[in-house]
Amino acid sequence: MYNNFIINADLKILKFIRKINPWLSRISIGIIFFWFGLLKVISTSPANPLVQELQMKTLPFLEPSSFIAFFGYLEMVIGVMFLIPKLTRIAIFILVLHMGTTFMPLIFLPKFTWQQFMTPTLEGQYIIKNLVMIALAISIGSRLEPLRQKIIKNNQ
Repeated sequence: MYNNFIINADLKILKFIRKINPWLSRISIGIIFFWFGLLKVISTSPANPLVQELQMKTLPFLEPSSFIAFFGYLEMVIGVMFLIPKLTRIAIFILVLHMGTTFMPLIFLPKFTWQQFMTPTLEGQYIIKNLVMIALAISIGSRLEPLRQKIIKNNQ
């Protein structure tokens, strides 16, 4: 009897988690990207000096405040797109490009991102945590219907 209670409770919990997971994932990634992007746009992000330093090292011909604002708006767009299921593929594509740039300071700005070998600074930790964002985007993407099936359905 005790085992049945645990098994039933486990099944109910798993059913609930599976039900809320897709939207909880979308809302979470949407909030984080929109919020962090907004902080860049309004010039209050603690990441702005790091973004500016990377921009000066890689794209010195661009005006720093405009670049940071663009980067922030891009993050806001990614966040909103994850909230719109039909835009998920595009959001993931843009996120992949974005993540490529966010990991660059680990290589190009080691003074900002590493205290010593394998010991990241707070900024370095901020960047490394993006692995979780990538995993979350992959999780959301894993639920997408393949395009081939989608195209076949639309043509019927």
